[in-house]
Amino acid sequence: MTEKTPLLHYRLFSVSEDHQPPPVVGDNVPDDGVTGTAAATVPTHSRRTQPKKLSTFFGVVIPTLLSMFSVVVFLRVGFVVGQAGLYQAIAMFIVAYVIISMTVLSVCAISTNGALDAGGAYYMISRALGPEFGGSIGIMFFFANICGCALYVLGLVESIVEMFGLQPGRNAWAPGHVLPSSYWYDFLYGTVILLICLLVCLVGANIYAKATFIIFVIVSSVLLIVFISFFVVKEMSVPITYYEGNVTIMVNGTFTGFKYTTLKDNLSPQYGIDYTTGVMMTFTSVFAVMFNGCTGIMAGSNMSGDLKNPSYSIPRGTITAVIFTYIIYNLLCILTACTCDRVLLKKDYGFLGDINLWHPLVTIGVYSSTLSAAMSALIGASRILYALAKDDLFGVLLIPAKKTSKSGNPWVAVLFSWILVQFVLFAGKLNTIAGIVTIFFLLVYAAVDLACLALEWASAPNFRPTFRYFTWHTCILGIIGCVVMMFLINPIYASASIAFMLILLLVIHYLSPNSSWGYISQALIFHQVRKYLLMLDVRKEHVKFWRPQVLLMVTNPRTSIPLINFMNDLKKSGLYVLGHVELGDLDCLPSDPLQSQYDSWLTLVDKLNIKAFVNLTLSTCVRHGVQHLLFISGLGGMRPNTLVLGFYDNCRPDDLLKQEPAFNTSISDGDSPVMLPNFPPVRATCASKCLSSEEYVSIIQDAMKMLKNVVLARYFSKFDRKELLSRKCGDIFVDVWPLNLMRPDSTSYVDTSSLFLLQMACVFNMVHTWKRAKLRLFICVESGMKVEVQEGKLQQLLKELRIKATIQTVTWDSVVSLHWHKTLSSKQDEDSIFSSFPTNSMMISDQYLQAVNQMILGQSSKPAVRFLYLPRPPADTTMYERYLQQLDIMTKDLGPTLLIHGVSAVTSTDL
Repeated sequence: MTEKTPLLHYRLFSVSEDHQPPPVVGDNVPDDGVTGTAAATVPTHSRRTQPKKLSTFFGVVIPTLLSMFSVVVFLRVGFVVGQAGLYQAIAMFIVAYVIISMTVLSVCAISTNGALDAGGAYYMISRALGPEFGGSIGIMFFFANICGCALYVLGLVESIVEMFGLQPGRNAWAPGHVLPSSYWYDFLYGTVILLICLLVCLVGANIYAKATFIIFVIVSSVLLIVFISFFVVKEMSVPITYYEGNVTIMVNGTFTGFKYTTLKDNLSPQYGIDYTTGVMMTFTSVFAVMFNGCTGIMAGSNMSGDLKNPSYSIPRGTITAVIFTYIIYNLLCILTACTCDRVLLKKDYGFLGDINLWHPLVTIGVYSSTLSAAMSALIGASRILYALAKDDLFGVLLIPAKKTSKSGNPWVAVLFSWILVQFVLFAGKLNTIAGIVTIFFLLVYAAVDLACLALEWASAPNFRPTFRYFTWHTCILGIIGCVVMMFLINPIYASASIAFMLILLLVIHYLSPNSSWGYISQALIFHQVRKYLLMLDVRKEHVKFWRPQVLLMVTNPRTSIPLINFMNDLKKSGLYVLGHVELGDLDCLPSDPLQSQYDSWLTLVDKLNIKAFVNLTLSTCVRHGVQHLLFISGLGGMRPNTLVLGFYDNCRPDDLLKQEPAFNTSISDGDSPVMLPNFPPVRATCASKCLSSEEYVSIIQDAMKMLKNVVLARYFSKFDRKELLSRKCGDIFVDVWPLNLMRPDSTSYVDTSSLFLLQMACVFNMVHTWKRAKLRLFICVESGMKVEVQEGKLQQLLKELRIKATIQTVTWDSVVSLHWHKTLSSKQDEDSIFSSFPTNSMMISDQYLQAVNQMILGQSSKPAVRFLYLPRPPADTTMYERYLQQLDIMTKDLGPTLLIHGVSAVTSTDL
């Protein structure tokens, strides 16, 4: 059982070997072949091969303390107090620790919400925000640790050369100065120091913990002697030599001991020129330098894979280290302000060594803390790289980094990190990189806060960390604080780092494989969608904002690909649901057969690149299944208002799925071979259908009773969308016949269904893909009618409805003469026929329908698709089969055709 898999079972009581229950006969239990007992117990020695894990103190507290101290505690506290004064120095530390404390709270919350693996901050972010965000932040955190390690090594080299190096112009025989100094010598010293770090990290986390513990003892001892020195050392003058350009300046600083006048002089700020850089200091520049010493809070989290109990150790160890360092920094600021004058603080950053009981002791502390910080950055980088490799975000590129030693140490990742640090050392000086390293760390901290904020806002029931001392307010404060600090340190580097992160995010999004970690975006989307669906009130619907919301019934996707793609265009940003009825009775089945089919349908949606939902149901008959879907599909104000069915005819179904490029099995695609067999094979022509013609018409009638618009789609297996859209020349026509061709007596007026048909044609033409298409509106007239008046009224209607279409008049005297109402002998016959409506529709002859069919076919320029009026089915169920025959004759060989019947108002002429 791990955090990567759902919890399916859990043993509450362990059973000893002496009380093992006997195996049940027939159980699949391995046998030892001699006694017949189960030989499935785990050998006790296998547990001993597990690598030894680190405790809270060794794995979190010590690395975090040393990373937060680094060299700032010895070399920059006096600089901060001297420039900013005690008041502003304490304020700076308060602000800095408020910022990092917000992030610490987020780290504690995430780390106590489940099992943690190797990778520290990367693991937390990637499991919370998904692989794209986690991978991009992980790469940046990795490079930040690489450059940070190089920075610490070069800083240590510069300190050693300053103390023991032979500088140009200096007496070669000066005592203690024995190391030659040049670019390549400095590179050599850095390589040696880095090699020491490598050897420690290669041995493993345990030797690293022991080495850092020794360094911690040294640093703690130095700090203790420093505090004692403030009280023991008497007033003294410290000679200071510094350079301004080519001018050597010698002044005397004073260690006054505890004096009120000294404290009073050091309370207010006195910003001046930094003697090491020649730059005028300000509040933000001093704050940026000071903040660099507070960015080591992730050192313990980076060791998450080497801890005994990460969820226990990380929050307690990190909080302990943060509180301890805050107290030490503030005590040092107060003691410094009470005992040292401004000259000493502003002109001698190493004054703690000058006033110490034993001067070299502070130098030892500086070397030890810097070496520890370098080791911490190197081992942290290797753990992040190892975690990235295990997650396969970058494919084969990082496969070697997965290798570990018998003790679980990722030695290849350590070597790879060491090589990169070695390359960075060639830069010699990393002053320009130091700022962006801090910015990278801050960006990671902001991402941790964002991850915690997202988990909190998603309100997922499984986000219940045992550490509860955080809210979404602390997360937002942490994000704001980190972002503000990034731009205070260097706005150019901050902007560049954010741009780099976004580029990485896009690259990983398109190149990385799908993960099974869970995406916080899905939880957030669910939370927001639920909220807005509740706000979508069906009582506030208005015809001005109507849009088609389609439920397309699909018997077999193999035969319906063109229709699925066409309806995706026709939905016009509305709801689109693919519905399917699986015949069966759940009482007679061991489990729900639909659950195993959803993946195939969702893969179909992904491969076709359509924006649709999938809704499957199980029913004993198709009609009841469609009723289920019409009742339950959608949610709140998003429910289907239009039912689309394929036409009921005897055309031979073709397997169009194999012709679709996305499902070409000849192309190596991991999804197609798995997905295709889950769809049943195409029905043979001689095989019986799953529903009768009466049941099919009943479905149409049911939908109209439920106030759903109905669309019947015929011949869409011949609809070649790609060929139509690729035409370079020639017009694409969409023919619209808005009048009921089965009732010539009704062609003088436009009803609700006609307006719905016009609206659907207009919606199709509004889709960006089909804007080239031209609507042709056909009206049928008889000789002697005022054609101009009828055309004028229709043109005025189109103008009011803002529909752009050309009107074409078709004279159909020869067709209408075949209709039954033209053959009536008297007024009495006519009245008797109309009194039996709607059964009079059954009097329509096949000759009339064939004539209508030929009239439609006779129009020039074969259209891409035809929109025809769908008459309402007869009330008498015995006439359903005849009704279907009439539709079949009227639409025979018309090519892609939609028979449409609307039941609700969908157009408006008002603003």
